[in-house]
Amino acid sequence: MNTESALDCAVASINGVALSQRDETLPAAELRQRACTELLRQAAQSAGLLAADDPAAADGVISEAAAAAIEALLERSLPVPEPSLEDCRRHYAAHEGSYRTGERVRMRHILFAVTPGVDVVALRKRAEIALLDVRCHDGNASGVFASAARELSNCPSAAAGGDLGWLSAADCAPELARELFGHAEVGVLPRLVHSRFGLHVVEVLEREPGLVQPFASVQGAVANTLRQQTYMTAVRQYLQLLAGQAVVIGVDLEAADTPLVQ
Repeated sequence: MNTESALDCAVASINGVALSQRDETLPAAELRQRACTELLRQAAQSAGLLAADDPAAADGVISEAAAAAIEALLERSLPVPEPSLEDCRRHYAAHEGSYRTGERVRMRHILFAVTPGVDVVALRKRAEIALLDVRCHDGNASGVFASAARELSNCPSAAAGGDLGWLSAADCAPELARELFGHAEVGVLPRLVHSRFGLHVVEVLEREPGLVQPFASVQGAVANTLRQQTYMTAVRQYLQLLAGQAVVIGVDLEAADTPLVQ
């Protein structure tokens, strides 16, 4: 089964608990998210943190009690060790560009929006074709990217040829900022950029590098980053353990990138 396609959710379940309404079709990523949440909800029930009669969430929205119980379960089951000073220094040295202030990027993009009911596989193919086309003309025909944006982009910036002007990291969704900032790339990025809005073909027109902050001034931020990375890894491993003990039908959890409950 292609994990990026929309799956038939009528049969998708965790230990017999349906993950959707009958005849509802969801993108694979949303189905995986529901499956991970349901694994954690059932684990909270098994741990005595949530009432056995807590209602299952076939619409993807769990109860407030379930959300609190899952939070308590993760806090109890996944203690996060404090990163050492050496770990922090090593991470800072490897990611110095991520701790710049004043960094700005002038960019334009072509957005292929992921909306309810969209065929994700077909959308990705369209985005990949557009990426290949504009990369072939990168630096040779400046009007190609703008024309493609006007024709294909689902962003209001399409009217301006996809131009978003100068942006700081704070102006972008975090997943987009990770791809744009702390790097030296200029031109059409050689990959599709994924965000909560969909798939982006991105061209970086100019960069202002900003100033690197000394380790002492960002040590706390570095430590928080390492704690979050450790926590995310622990949650993935915990979910793998839960999935291995469960009856999982109609959903591929191996493809889950960020299996945290939203």
